[in-house]
Amino acid sequence: MKTETSAVRGWRALSAPAGVAAVGVSAFVLLHVRDPHNSGSYGVCPMYAVTGLWCPACGGLRAVNDLTHLDIGASLSSNVLIVPFIAILVVAWGRWVVRRWNGLTDRMIVLAPAMTIAVLGTLVAFTVVRNTPWGSWLAPA
Repeated sequence: MKTETSAVRGWRALSAPAGVAAVGVSAFVLLHVRDPHNSGSYGVCPMYAVTGLWCPACGGLRAVNDLTHLDIGASLSSNVLIVPFIAILVVAWGRWVVRRWNGLTDRMIVLAPAMTIAVLGTLVAFTVVRNTPWGSWLAPA
C-alpha cells in the first residue's frame, strides 16, 4: 500500500480553494474586459426592474470593473460595500488555504449566528438608506 506524504495531502487539499480562486479571477477578468457601465450589458437587477429600488448589490459589477482598473474612488461611488467585501473575501480565502493545507476541511467562510444576523442587518440598513433621499449618495453612480 502506497502512503502519501504530507505535502501531497496538502496540495490535494487545495483543490477547492484553487477552484474558488479560478472562478474569482475569471469573474474579475470578465468584468475587466466587458464593461458593465454600458446600460444593460449584463441585464438589469430584478429588484430594480420590478420595484425601482436599489438592492444591496446594485452597482456591484461596476464597482468590481472600476477595481480592475485600480479606480477605488469610482468603485466606492458605485457600491461602497464592494471594496470591503472583496477585501474580506481575499483574507478569508487566504486563511482557508492555510487551514486546508494544515488538514482541516472546513468551508471558506463559517459565520456564527450572531454574525449572520449582523451582516444581514447591515445589508438591510444599507438598502433602506440608499433608497431614501438623504442616503441617495449611496445609490450607484
